[in-house]
Amino acid sequence: MTDDPYDGVLPFGERPALILVDLMAAYFEPGGGLYVGSRDCLRSAARVLAAARRAGVPVLHTRVAHTPGGLDGGLFYRKATPLRDLHGPAGRLMPEVAPDEGEVVIVKQYASAFFGTTLASTLTALRVDTLVIAGVSTSGCVRASAVDAVQHGFVPIVVRQAVGDRTAASHEASLYDIQAKYGEVWEEQAVLDRLDRPSLDRPEPLDRPRS
Repeated sequence: MTDDPYDGVLPFGERPALILVDLMAAYFEPGGGLYVGSRDCLRSAARVLAAARRAGVPVLHTRVAHTPGGLDGGLFYRKATPLRDLHGPAGRLMPEVAPDEGEVVIVKQYASAFFGTTLASTLTALRVDTLVIAGVSTSGCVRASAVDAVQHGFVPIVVRQAVGDRTAASHEASLYDIQAKYGEVWEEQAVLDRLDRPSLDRPEPLDRPRS
């Protein structure tokens, strides 16, 4: 095992999809203070989203849902106070990354975008091989989604600038762990350049109603 995990050993395939994980108003409310650099993360995610749309790459969105009192066992209801009012405006996806018509929104209860959702079967139907991940946070939902992505046979590419975390130290530690064990961590510009490659095999858009 190399001392530097940022060695680019996993390929960026020819059929990528972009998933935007939990970019909801709850994380970006003034004074919320849940994630450092959250506004920068959001701007980066919006740029990656625009590039994916230009390239015709499938785009999927996730948001958290829970039952009153957290009786569904939803992880974030117990851990993050700002997520306890997700039935209202705090649970809406931010306008900068709001879904376009035909883009799938997957509602989840746990950290990973895969757990308890149709994400794996959706990606398989699209014949996706690479999953580009942006969202919050690297120590929670983004990292868990990357772990589950590789376990389902997809190469996860986490966009460094397009993910937020509670502290700068935990951000870097989680990205290092993702790269060392599970997937790839790419700079935003490298992802933008790759999405703009004309040789990408772009599948037909998935025509599905939103959750």
